[in-house]
Amino acid sequence: MCGILAVLGCSDDSQTKRARVLELSRRLKHRGPDWSGLYQRDGCFIAHQRLAIVDPASGDQPLYNEDKTIVVAVNGEIYNHEDLRSHLPRHKFKTGSDCEVIAHLYEEYGENFVNMLDGMFSFVLLDTHDNSFISARDAIGITPLYIGWALDGSVWVSSELKGLNDECEHFEVFPPGHLFSSKTGGFKRWYNPPWFNETIPSAPYDPIALRHALESAVIKRLMTDVPFGVLLSGGLDSSLVASIAARHLSGTKAAKLWGAQLHSFSVGLEGSPDLKAAAEVADCLGTVHHEFHFSVQDGIDAIEDVIYHIETYDVTTVRASTPMFLMARKIKSLGVKMVISGEGADEIFGGYLYFHKAPNKEEFHRETCRKIKAIHLYDCLRANKSTSAWGVEARVPFLDKEFINVVMSIDPEMKMHILYRQKEQFSDGVGYSWIDGLKDHAELHVTDKMMLNASHIYPHNTPQTKEAYYYRMTFEQFFPQVNRFASNSAILTVPGGASVACSTAKAIEWDAAWSNHLDPSGRAALGVHDSAYEVNHRPEVSAT
Repeated sequence: MCGILAVLGCSDDSQTKRARVLELSRRLKHRGPDWSGLYQRDGCFIAHQRLAIVDPASGDQPLYNEDKTIVVAVNGEIYNHEDLRSHLPRHKFKTGSDCEVIAHLYEEYGENFVNMLDGMFSFVLLDTHDNSFISARDAIGITPLYIGWALDGSVWVSSELKGLNDECEHFEVFPPGHLFSSKTGGFKRWYNPPWFNETIPSAPYDPIALRHALESAVIKRLMTDVPFGVLLSGGLDSSLVASIAARHLSGTKAAKLWGAQLHSFSVGLEGSPDLKAAAEVADCLGTVHHEFHFSVQDGIDAIEDVIYHIETYDVTTVRASTPMFLMARKIKSLGVKMVISGEGADEIFGGYLYFHKAPNKEEFHRETCRKIKAIHLYDCLRANKSTSAWGVEARVPFLDKEFINVVMSIDPEMKMHILYRQKEQFSDGVGYSWIDGLKDHAELHVTDKMMLNASHIYPHNTPQTKEAYYYRMTFEQFFPQVNRFASNSAILTVPGGASVACSTAKAIEWDAAWSNHLDPSGRAALGVHDSAYEVNHRPEVSAT
């Protein structure tokens, strides 16, 4: 991953402003510790912090077309860049970077090229012929992006909140699958898949087509010039990804550079379900396996750093991000800069435990659509920012555009089944005492009196538990509200609403008992999880 920060149409073109943009860009340096670049012209600043994955030697950004009239800064990977280059024979490429192709595609097609890109990306492109610009984000929102507007009329675009929150009058999450154009002053959706309108599909289940689509999604993500590995929890999703990667690694450029034996990584409390299952899978696949342990106290000590980096107070995201954050640090210490992970499978297949209570296939399918549309605020945010905090890139093959199209065209009746090993959410799988320890810690810092006044202190997304209150307090230390009785951009970037076992609020209607056991842990799926909360035990209501 990289970090981008752009200030476009600024009224101040001074060296003082340049220094300020550089200062703000350095807040993103953790995302790209390998190189920094800044382009400045006529009130436009485009800054880039690079994590070098493809073409480390010559791919520094910003990137340009042949005569440097088109300037682009990109965060992400374009997996089909070699194929796209082959269709641009009149263009001369100066680097081996997968991202350079964006500048040349714009020259050929104007703004109508984004759907040609196969990858995860967010970018800003400046056309110096008329100082117009566009910015776009990948289909699902795997890479984070925010957009803001300052009082001087400038538009700001940043990979993280911390790059623009101090400078903009208003800012918001840049919507996935959209493009923003200065020529129109607004967004347009470039990603319009068949499933988006939630029409119930009827295609029969084709295991060969499904297998080929997943294999293709994993194989294309083996594109790297640096050491990499896979995140392995021992669950179905990550085990499938690891199996495909291990089988197809030999013969790739990565294997020639770094060896043909796949490295795998797992994290958990001592004796946790994930560690045990991951070790068994790693042994079966023959990976070089790295097992990392952390204690509840280790996690608690990291909470403030985690919330600063992931930029959310959502309960389930903080719970799951902390072990991933700790693991990413260990992974980076081994010299690994990229990992492949299993996020997205539960959303597209209906793998969360609460899906067992779906009343019919129609509602099952609609819930998967709702989950995919919102994943950029949850698991994509977690996977990206938890790893980028330490300069590690996470790739997610289950969120491949073509793979999603295949899965979401299947008759949902075929998805309403289960394979062995109970589904464990990441925050549960690392060890049940992790969540219990977080709740105990929050009890020490949030009093009953504080909770009594929570709706007055936090009228938007009011925390319903002491754990949620603790995360909210920490979040606002880093992204404070100017006026608690007015809307605030930072708090509005975080989703809200009730949840059971990571459900949407709509799915709570599936079981009347759930309304009294609102918690994002899988153990809140009463009657489904083997270690579900007792019926007479009412966990604190979470603000997820």
